[in-house]
Amino acid sequence: MDLQGEYRIPAPREKVWAMLNDPEVLRDCIPGCQELEGSAEEGFAATVKLKIGPVGATFKGAVTLSNLNPPESYTITGEGKGGVAGFATGGADVHLTEDGDDTILRYEVNAKVGGKLAQLGSRLIKSTSDKLAGEFFGCFAEKASG
Repeated sequence: MDLQGEYRIPAPREKVWAMLNDPEVLRDCIPGCQELEGSAEEGFAATVKLKIGPVGATFKGAVTLSNLNPPESYTITGEGKGGVAGFATGGADVHLTEDGDDTILRYEVNAKVGGKLAQLGSRLIKSTSDKLAGEFFGCFAEKASG
């Protein structure tokens, strides 16, 4: 499954970059995030509780950052396991571009899901993913402008 998006963040690129690497900001903004520990250099461990359609699960996973090009871009790779609900793996290329006082954040995601999640169908998974991305970036933009 491939996803892509673009968001305008009301903050300078350097601030957006710092926030994208701040575990506290990420923990506050990732929907359903219960725990997030680690650092951009060493990777993050996360616990996220989500409901996708009729399937609810707590996912435990790991996230690593690579291809770091501060403050312009990086690649984020992760995997999460949700027990009988299934698993998700994938990666995203994230690019930050200055636009006046704002930053344009673009991402391209390639993800795979398995288990019960895969049985839900790509349309439901995509719409849920879009909703979760909207929640994340709405929170992120609010923190960036505050």
